[in-house]
Amino acid sequence: MKLTWIKLLHIGAILASIPKVNAQTDTLRIMSFNILHGATVKNDFNLDTLAGVINSYQPHLVALQEVDFKTKRAKEYDLPTELGHRTKMASLFGRAMYYDGGEYGEGVLSKFTFVETENFALPHLPTSEPRAALITRVRTKKGNIIQFVATHLDHLEDNTDRVMQAKALVEKLKDSPYPTILAGDLNAQPKDESIKLLLAEFTKPETPNAYLPTWPSDNPRINIDHILYNVPQKWKVTDYQVLCENYATDHCVVMATLVFTP
Repeated sequence: MKLTWIKLLHIGAILASIPKVNAQTDTLRIMSFNILHGATVKNDFNLDTLAGVINSYQPHLVALQEVDFKTKRAKEYDLPTELGHRTKMASLFGRAMYYDGGEYGEGVLSKFTFVETENFALPHLPTSEPRAALITRVRTKKGNIIQFVATHLDHLEDNTDRVMQAKALVEKLKDSPYPTILAGDLNAQPKDESIKLLLAEFTKPETPNAYLPTWPSDNPRINIDHILYNVPQKWKVTDYQVLCENYATDHCVVMATLVFTP
């Protein structure tokens, strides 16, 4: 019995001597990028150009919209994997629907490995195009687990689907214990009903740049691409840019630098 207690005390001393990894303040560069299924505005399918845009800004996390997976129009490429290879980032694809001999949906690129992922189907009318939200969790080098959600809401003038989809996202994410960033082409402006619904749970940066128009990239007129976050007391926005690479895609790229304090 004495020997057992001595062993337990010894093990306890060893465990106590191991330094604990405490989460620290993180600075994250976040990008939302509608890649137009790889086509570019000239329809010449230039993946090196898309990767070059990403590489030039060195984001930690990228939300990709209009992503093809082995469709005929994308020359049967797995676009997230191709872009991941060209940017040296981990890649993930989430199907919204089957399309053109392959699949179509959302993508995420990450400088960090994925801890957990879920492809969340969003509600839509029977006659509408299916949509999805790709929910990922990553552990940063500073020890924080960040939930990163990439999505693309319905594009129709009638907002029925967008409202349903915004409600579904709030219901899905509202009780999450993780600090969460929601990014993507939401096909709605800040004063629209679907964005107002999301803002019950999320925050849009107050910086004026967050309200600049993002579409179309050659002459942007409306602000429909967004980066939002929950628990606003833990985030500080140090930079926010709307980058109109008007050859790579028909949407401006949105880029934010967020400082997270646990």
